[in-house]
Amino acid sequence: MADSSFDIVSKVDRQEVDNALNQASKEISQRYDFRGVGASIAWSGERIEIRANAEERARAVLDIFQSKLIKRGISLKALDSGEPQASGKEYRLYSTIKEGISTEDAKKVTKLIRDEGPKGVKAQVQGDELRVSSKSRDALQEVQRLVREADFDFAVQFVNYR
Repeated sequence: MADSSFDIVSKVDRQEVDNALNQASKEISQRYDFRGVGASIAWSGERIEIRANAEERARAVLDIFQSKLIKRGISLKALDSGEPQASGKEYRLYSTIKEGISTEDAKKVTKLIRDEGPKGVKAQVQGDELRVSSKSRDALQEVQRLVREADFDFAVQFVNYR
């Protein structure tokens, strides 16, 4: 019998992020407490730029955006936000969407699988994803449960289950 396998990845659906951003922008434009404060959220190249005339307002816009991401099923671990920075009379806050598993993070997951996972499970790094294989599908499901329960500082998804 051939080995079964799956990939552990950290990917975000860009269309869902775009939809969440558009929903947040629409809510900001319609809410009474954001009238006349110059609050906005938009793409700025590969980053998301939040602008407001006060630090608290910039954080409030970020909070609205985060709630829209959650409603769309995107983990907040994929969002990397900075601190509001004063720029003239307004505050700007930049956020990025993290994708891919770094080498250090892949090593953490591999070590977890090796130390606490079932016997006979192999994990190998392939670029920015991790391939986990075993002869037993039950062992693979056990590994998925283990990785889900471990609280990593990046979002994980399981794809290519064969």
